[in-house]
Amino acid sequence: MLWKQLEPYRPFLILGAFVLGWLVLQGLARTLVRDLFYEIQAPAWTVSSYIDDLQNSLAVSATDKRALAEQVRDLKRLNGAYILKAQHADALAAEIERLEGILDIPEEPGFRAETARVTRRDMNQWWHRITVRKGARDGIRNGAPVIFMDGIVGRVVDVHAFTSEVELVTSPRFRMAANFDGDPRPVTYEGRGGLSFFTPQGTVLNVPSDIFVSDEQTIRLVSSELGGVFPSGLTIGTISRLTLGTDGVFKTGPVQMSKNLLSVEEVTILIRLSDSELQEAPRL
Repeated sequence: MLWKQLEPYRPFLILGAFVLGWLVLQGLARTLVRDLFYEIQAPAWTVSSYIDDLQNSLAVSATDKRALAEQVRDLKRLNGAYILKAQHADALAAEIERLEGILDIPEEPGFRAETARVTRRDMNQWWHRITVRKGARDGIRNGAPVIFMDGIVGRVVDVHAFTSEVELVTSPRFRMAANFDGDPRPVTYEGRGGLSFFTPQGTVLNVPSDIFVSDEQTIRLVSSELGGVFPSGLTIGTISRLTLGTDGVFKTGPVQMSKNLLSVEEVTILIRLSDSELQEAPRL
């Protein structure tokens, strides 16, 4: 009955259904082709990374034995220093846990560290990304924080079977909550982008007007748990210049980051642990 009443509009309904179906199928096909194309490319990037590791290994094996002995000696010294620091860190962690129990403070979230090699870099005006050699099969999740020896690298934005894409902290799409070292007041950090061949930089916003910096007195910008992604206290960069913003209330300024960020070869991905995993694994 209804179909007969709609008889004058049947051509338009059929045309609309055809267009809608075409758009849906086109979107599905585009997504499928894109993912398939990426999965085909990923092994080539991974093989290239393995070849680089092999070349480095061969270069080390060809090094003079005396030079290797000196390197081993230096590594033993560093290892001893790190053992002492680890013992001190364990003592501090035990004291923090004791104080948290006395003050009834909830524990910070625990993380599992997953080391990954960098296989590819994509630096342009619109985004800064790297591809790493760990994926879904290794338990990597979207949104996981990524760090290295100098602080924050970025966060995972796309996970594939064997690889993952990491958005760098310098990307213009990157934004996170932060604070100054020793000052709990929250500020906002965002990437600048477009600086692929220069020192990596970002921008800090909403800085209280009573904070002053200079070339001789820089301040370290660190991560804040307010963003819900990164553990607190991780280095983002340093700030040596602040100017009053357009609102006339808060300050803003450039954030200088480590130059090693542009040539990093290995990163650590932090995977948040569940409650059951927290009971079995040490907290990072």
